Amino acid sequence: MTLIRRGLSMNIGAWCIVILSVVAGVRMNTALAAAPQIKTQGPGFYRMMVGQFEVTALLDGTHPFPIDTVIEGVPKAEVERDLARDFLQAPVQGSINAFLINTGSKLILIDTGAGVLYGDCCGRLLANLRAAGYQPGQIDEVLLTHLHKDHVGGIVANGAMVFPNAVVRTSQAEADYWLNPANKTKAPAFLSTFFDAAIASVAPYVASGRFEPFSGDLELDPGIRAVVLPGHTPGHAAYLVESNSKNLLVWGDVIHVAAIQLRNPTASVEYDSDAVAARRSRRYALKLAADKHYLVGAAHIAFPGLGHIRKNGSAYDWVPVNYEAAPAQ
Repeated sequence: MTLIRRGLSMNIGAWCIVILSVVAGVRMNTALAAAPQIKTQGPGFYRMMVGQFEVTALLDGTHPFPIDTVIEGVPKAEVERDLARDFLQAPVQGSINAFLINTGSKLILIDTGAGVLYGDCCGRLLANLRAAGYQPGQIDEVLLTHLHKDHVGGIVANGAMVFPNAVVRTSQAEADYWLNPANKTKAPAFLSTFFDAAIASVAPYVASGRFEPFSGDLELDPGIRAVVLPGHTPGHAAYLVESNSKNLLVWGDVIHVAAIQLRNPTASVEYDSDAVAARRSRRYALKLAADKHYLVGAAHIAFPGLGHIRKNGSAYDWVPVNYEAAPAQ
């Protein structure tokens, strides 16, 4: 009888443990399921080495790009087909990328994002710059591929220089066009605010003697050469970064929508100042990057916008860099 009671007590104790475990598990699962969704990304920076230069891609933000209304020169059916092929549909979230080059003796920032000019979607470059370990006052030079809002807007805040110790540079043809109010009256109406934004953004640098346009293709710093690629804007330029036989071509707005324009390089966007010249520059840059196996830094290909171009018949493929937890030589 004693043994029976003892066995019954043990069974009851075991069942109690099981029941308590189940209840605790339910409570635990319920608590986990009730945790709020985060709905934010981590800091937008990615680092890699190009020879002896450290390159940090910086994300200013993403914004809905109305592909179906701004792409020109291709049938709507082709646009829809190429987007679907990449599991996309309009509007596609387009990245706004900038690239910081640490040469060891200088910090050179190529493009600066939109600042406040695109609204709440963007203007995150400074936060990501700081997250990457740098401060705005450390930037020695800012090289602008062109003076559209999403490239120049980040150099100014409330009328003051964001990079107070930097010299700002862009091509002379670009400065002559966007900083001349007379050109505003001849341009399409939707570009009107682009002139206002360009003038206001560079104004404090002009006033302080820190705005220095350049002419033609030339070496601006050891290992950094300007390559003028007109068309998207009159003085649009790329920058070729070279160190220890390694190369990075930061090409600005050669490509806006990779899913479409890599398959059909004749596709233009309504923001192109000269669509014919833009197509010519696009073909040149794509062939150059593919033939020379250059690493490419792209302003509007999905962050970090770093990859290679591979020829594929009459089209091209984008091959993103392989992610590395620590930048390697």
